[in-house]
Amino acid sequence: MKAIALDKYGSADELHVTELPEPKVTLDEVLVRVRAAAVNPVDWKIAAGHLDPVLETRFPLVPGWDVAGVVERTGLDAGEFSVGDEVFGYVRKDWAQQGTYAELVSANVRLLARKPRTLSWEETAGLPLSGLTALQSVRRVRLSEGETVLIHAAAGGVGTFAVQLAVDLGARVIGTASEAKHEYLRSLGAEPVTYGDGLADRVRALAPDGIDAALDFGGDDAVRLSTGLLNAHEHRSRIASVVDTEAERKGAHYVWVRPDAAGLTTLADLADAGQLRVPIERTLPLEEAAEAWRLSQTGRASGKIVLTV
Repeated sequence: MKAIALDKYGSADELHVTELPEPKVTLDEVLVRVRAAAVNPVDWKIAAGHLDPVLETRFPLVPGWDVAGVVERTGLDAGEFSVGDEVFGYVRKDWAQQGTYAELVSANVRLLARKPRTLSWEETAGLPLSGLTALQSVRRVRLSEGETVLIHAAAGGVGTFAVQLAVDLGARVIGTASEAKHEYLRSLGAEPVTYGDGLADRVRALAPDGIDAALDFGGDDAVRLSTGLLNAHEHRSRIASVVDTEAERKGAHYVWVRPDAAGLTTLADLADAGQLRVPIERTLPLEEAAEAWRLSQTGRASGKIVLTV
């Protein structure tokens, strides 16, 4: 099969098209014919060796955890799916090597769900990792109807989904973003505020009684700043960060997204109900994965970057 791989830790410059053996399919796995695979920052961070202390990486490394495609073969104990089923998933295995930047990928059935009927292949591929991160973050802070949540980096890949999920719950959303992205946040149902110096005062002007919860998708000093904005009745356990690895020490939650087939189904149902959309910044053919990484690394993409196969 054709795949994109690296032979050692490195940058986009080391990505190359190669031919690799078709993945083996164990008892509770299926083989997926890839139609689209999304690019996430974690892909190039793994390739650069940044996750080496916590994630075993083997070479040649095929990057990618997000996939949308068609089941081509099933294992002996993979009755959840049949050949021809359209699926999507967050295919994170126990080590990094056989990723989704390829024509074929094997995946345990617990990593997959049925593709949303109303989304394109590209939109579907952009949903798993970012969507699950947002869903698990919203759930971690126990957000509910009528509450006010502050979302840092609300216009980013994960923030975009978190805003929509919070709005769907009936929460009031205040989201940080550059002024250029304020109208975009309004279109999602959020009240935008510009990040940077004076952010706390701008949030207090919108929510003088304080916020009920906060989600940090941007980093910097967001956990401490959010703690100071919580209303008098709330605790730091209503704050979650996917960026600040010291969040637990500060009394907040650190969220590292976990594969979750039930969560994927929840996201698919919301998409099919018209309550969750997947913005696409750009689609590129698999062979242009290096260009996709360079675009991702600018940090300026407003939507998902997706490779088509």
